[in-house]
Amino acid sequence: MALIDRSEFIRQNARHRRFGCHQTDIPGAATAVRSRRNPMHASLTIGLRCILASLISLLGFACLGAGEVRAAGEIRQPIAVQFSSDRPIDASVAPFVLASVAGFFSAEGLAVTSNVASGSKDAIARIAAGDSDFALVDINELIRFRDKSGVPPVKAVFVLFNQSPYAIVARKSRGIHALSDIQGKTLGVAEGDLSIRLWPALARQNGIKIASVKQNTISAAVREPILSAGQVDAVTGFSYLSAVNLRDRGIPANDLAVLRYADYGCEAYGFAVIVNPSFAATKPEAVKGFLRAVIAGTHLAIKDPGRAVDEVVKRMDDGSRDLELERLRTLIRDNIVTGEVQRNGLGGIDPARFDRSIDQIAEDFKFQKRPFAADIFDDSFLPPRDGRLIN
Repeated sequence: MALIDRSEFIRQNARHRRFGCHQTDIPGAATAVRSRRNPMHASLTIGLRCILASLISLLGFACLGAGEVRAAGEIRQPIAVQFSSDRPIDASVAPFVLASVAGFFSAEGLAVTSNVASGSKDAIARIAAGDSDFALVDINELIRFRDKSGVPPVKAVFVLFNQSPYAIVARKSRGIHALSDIQGKTLGVAEGDLSIRLWPALARQNGIKIASVKQNTISAAVREPILSAGQVDAVTGFSYLSAVNLRDRGIPANDLAVLRYADYGCEAYGFAVIVNPSFAATKPEAVKGFLRAVIAGTHLAIKDPGRAVDEVVKRMDDGSRDLELERLRTLIRDNIVTGEVQRNGLGGIDPARFDRSIDQIAEDFKFQKRPFAADIFDDSFLPPRDGRLIN
């Protein structure tokens, strides 16, 4: 608090005495002054009152200033956030890695730590239980999860893969160049593979008899080696994983046929960010901030994939920069920067298309109660379209 100097106090008192702060207009006051002592006493009293008023005013300003300093000096504590990925780190999580290292999360007041789940089912379960706040999962697995009785209303709030990465990866040397060539062939299907769940809808849409394709169940760990060895004609999987991994195993790119479901009428979206319902309800601004940071990280990954891969490989065990760079470029081209995203921006959905994708899921999955797009996806946390457009 500021204090008035004693000499200033004396000067103010003398000034009041000189100018004689008379109060002769107050009703009932005497207007004729007969005694020299009375006016001097009145002047001193009035002067003291003036000084007291000044002190009160200065005190008020001092308190206000102190409050402003405290407000400016307060450091907002970051909100702790747990993020789950559904598999070990690779180029697919580059936007999140960049959001962290570039300071986008911290700029939003978030302290984000990550953990790895064993697949989308496990990641969704962590969100439902409140063990994680956000997760990156296959949105089609979320649709199936939400059909269970009594589960929390977990929703997706941001779609990273505008098109699913589902694909059949085949060898042209085995006579497969297009989807119709798969009839009469042997298809390797890894345990827990998500793409095979939409195979019935894809086959029907393209006039392929499911019974004409022999399916061999295999371990995910040997999916690429078995195709490389010629023990099957094709495998189901993710285009950015199996196809890139097979090229790394020495199969020439011109011998690989990557039959992307999206090229044959599959409407499915791919990986999306989901949020714990309680976290979303109590910390909506944190959800918005998280998505802004992820969007900024995605923009940066698209603009500078080399830098993105460098940061990803640093966090991998024995990661290959060349392999992950090819993987990220494949993701950006095929799954992230689609025509729909170029028109409407990152993160959102087309509700009509989403409903059609649910119809395709229903060809292999019997819903207790068929959901609609609004039951699965909440766009209220997304920034406006202009803030999500790809430059």
